[in-house]
Amino acid sequence: MPDLKYKRILLKLSGESLGGENGYGINTSEVEAIARRIKEIYVLDVEIAVVIGAGNLWRGKQGLDRGMERATADYMGMLGTMMNALALMDALEREGILTRVQSAIEMRSIAEPYIRRRATRHLEKGRVVIFGAGTGNPYFSTDTAAALRAMEIDADVLIKATKVDGVYDSDPKKNKNAVKFDTLTYIDVLNRRLQVMDSTAISLCMENNLPILVLNLWDENALHQAIYGEKVGTLVTN
Repeated sequence: MPDLKYKRILLKLSGESLGGENGYGINTSEVEAIARRIKEIYVLDVEIAVVIGAGNLWRGKQGLDRGMERATADYMGMLGTMMNALALMDALEREGILTRVQSAIEMRSIAEPYIRRRATRHLEKGRVVIFGAGTGNPYFSTDTAAALRAMEIDADVLIKATKVDGVYDSDPKKNKNAVKFDTLTYIDVLNRRLQVMDSTAISLCMENNLPILVLNLWDENALHQAIYGEKVGTLVTN
C-alpha cells in the first residue's frame, strides 16, 4: 500500500453540508454520512481536525439586511457552528471515533476551550478534533478560522469539502461549458475572484504556504484518493 501524502489534515465543511437537500437545519442522515466518510480515512491513521460553518442555521446577512449589528450577527453564527460541531461529534462517536470539540468562546458545559497544544495532543492520540465558534472574533469567517487552525496545528493540507469536484471558472450547474482547474496558485484565486475561500483565508494560506485542496466530499472515493496524493479536485498552492 502506498504511503499517505497527508498525515494531518484540516477538513473545512460548510454548514449547508449538514442540511440535506435544502441546505437548512441539521439533517441527521447527512451528518451520519459525513461521519462515515471521515471514518474511511480515520482508520488509515490520518490525524483529522474539522471546522464547520453555520450557514444551515444562520445567515448573518439576513440580520444585517434588517439593521442588525455586525458583531451580533457574527456571534450568532459562532453559536450555530457549535450546534453543528456537537451534531458531528455525536455522529462520529456513534461510529466508534473518539472526538473532542473545542470552542473559541468558552462554553465549559459542552466543549473544551480552544488550546492549541491540547488540540495537537488530541490529534496525536488519535482523536478527531472539531473546532467550533470560528476564531472567537466577529468579522472573521469560518474559512479564515479553518486556515488559522490548520496552521496552528501544523496541518499538511486544508481540505475544502464541497458538492462539486473542484474549482471551475464559472458555475458548472449553470454553465455546461465551465472549465475545471486541476491546479491554481493563490494569486490566481485572488485575481480571478474564484469562490474557493474568502480572501483573508487565501492570503493566510499563501503567506504560510499551506496547500488548499477543493474536492467533492460526496464522491465516495475523493477523500481517500486525496490522502494518498492521487489527482483529485483542485489543488491551490504557490
